[in-house]
Formats: sequence, structure tokens, C-alpha cells
Amino acid sequence: MKLNSACNLISQTLVLSAAILYPATLLAQSDPMSPPASQTQPNRAQQAPASATAIQDSSTNSGDLGQTMKDKIFLRKAAQGGMAEVKLGQLAAQKGSSDDVKAFGQKMVDDHTKLNNDMAPIADSMGVRLPTNLNKEDQAEYDKLNGLSGNDFDMEYLSFMVKDHHKDLHEFRQEAASTTDPTLQTAVNNATKVIHEHSMMVDKLAREKGVPMPPHGGNKSASPTS
Repeated sequence: MKLNSACNLISQTLVLSAAILYPATLLAQSDPMSPPASQTQPNRAQQAPASATAIQDSSTNSGDLGQTMKDKIFLRKAAQGGMAEVKLGQLAAQKGSSDDVKAFGQKMVDDHTKLNNDMAPIADSMGVRLPTNLNKEDQAEYDKLNGLSGNDFDMEYLSFMVKDHHKDLHEFRQEAASTTDPTLQTAVNNATKVIHEHSMMVDKLAREKGVPMPPHGGNKSASPTS
């Protein structure tokens, strides 16, 4: 009897100890209100796309700003070059020793005055301050030509016009291909066609007068920009 009583006492003690040690575990496993473990961890996969989008937007904005700055620089240079074409053309129309040089000079005045007027409102809308004076290179060429006369004037003027129009044609084509502003692109494409016509005319005049033609990596004026 005493042995049975002792065994019963030990069994009751073990059951009681198990109930004390494991209630929290049992409760946690059976509690239907406990959130799943997956909901207690941050969703890192959902954060990644937002971060990638932010980086992409930042990159796009930087690209837009960079192109806008290039457009503004182009407009200022184009206005400065157009002013020089008008000033030098006026000089050629007055001092040219041949009728064809005089006529070409007057055409530069007429065409570039129109191109300058076409570009001016676009530059104004983009906040570009247009120059009012020739740059140093063009002013030096103007002064040089102003001191020449006769055939010397014609040769120097045509030589400068050949180089200038080849350079301008290349720069206008580059701008037409890179700008994302539709208004500016249309104006630049129209100007490119005019400059191409000038380049063909002055190349022909220069060859007839025996003016040395500068190497320029192939005839970039061979076909107009569409």
C-alpha cells in the first residue's frame, strides 16, 4: 500500500511539473489570434522596386537637365554665329571685288537675319541671354577683312565662310539629333537645310576662285538633313 501511494505521488508530481513548464508554449501554438511569423518580418522584396524606381527617376531627370543645358549653349552659340554671318556678309556686300561675292554676302545677311529672328523667341522661352557683340574670333576676322580689298578680300572671306559653314553644319546636325525639344528641333532642322545650301554655294565659289579647300573628313555637306 505504501509503495502504491508513493508511485501515485510521483506521477502526480511529474504531471504538475509538465503543466507548469509548458503552458506558454502550448498557448502560443494554439492561439488563433497570434500573427503568422511571416507577417512579423519586414517585406524587403517590396521595398526594392520603389528604391529602383527612385534611382531611375533621378537618372532621367539628370539626363533631361543635361540636355536642356546643351540646348541653351547651342542657342547662344548659334545666335553668336548668326550675328557674325550678318556682319561679315554686310562687309562682303560692300567690299567684295566680284559680283558673285557681293551677292553671296547679301544672301548671308538676308538668310541669317531670318534664322536669327526664328531662333530668338525659342531662346527667350528657355531663358537664354543672347549675345550682343561678336566673340573674339569673329571680331578678329571682321577686323582683318575690313583691312583688305580687291581679290585679297574675296579670297579671305570665302576661305573663312567655307570653314565656318562646314563647322556650323556639323554642329546643327548634332543638335537636331540630340535635342528632345520639338520646337527647337524643328527650327534647327530648318536652319540646317539653309546652312547646307550656303555650304554648297560657298564651296563652289571658293573652287572657282582657287581658294584652298580645307580637309574636313569627307564632304559633310554632300546631302541635306531631312
